[in-house]
Amino acid sequence: MHLYLGLFISPFVVVFAVSVFFLVHAWLPKAREAGPTRVITDLPLPPDLDQLSGRQLIDALQPVLAGIQAPGEVGWVQHRVKEHRLILPVSVPGRLTTVTIDVSKREATVEPRTTSLADALVTLHKSPGPHLVSIRMNWFPMRLWRWFADGTVYLLLFITGSGLYLWYTLRAERRIGLYLLAAGVISFSGIVYALVH
Repeated sequence: MHLYLGLFISPFVVVFAVSVFFLVHAWLPKAREAGPTRVITDLPLPPDLDQLSGRQLIDALQPVLAGIQAPGEVGWVQHRVKEHRLILPVSVPGRLTTVTIDVSKREATVEPRTTSLADALVTLHKSPGPHLVSIRMNWFPMRLWRWFADGTVYLLLFITGSGLYLWYTLRAERRIGLYLLAAGVISFSGIVYALVH
């Protein structure tokens, strides 16, 4: 189980590990190429769209986004009440689309941008995340990704525990394993100490 589960989750661990480099190093390329802007008229909108907020608003907008061929994870919604406009970024790994909906005119402006592989990996790394929890994971593929991310964490904990058990039962490996374990604890403690003080 240690071997096969480790092989199964290795692609997910690689995604998380590689995306950290793109997340913390601003010098890595993050190209964003603008696509053609589209304007959709006669938009079928829910009648009470102006009164909705939070997850109810996101759920009401998802069929609209699918209808204008801009599906994806809605990051947030900027509601300009006086202008009767909704502005929302819709992201999928590799693409960021800004959708502006004029509720009074029943019109939508769709501005897609193709993003780089770095942006796509960062999107996966940060999702799910701690921000705007009430509206996050509003697109099914991202909810599926959350299940895989959670599963990766649980399997990684299992592999860590089973690895420690295997190290303990293999007597020939105990000494070098003890040195490496101690080095890991010392380096981790040093980092935590440096961050706290």
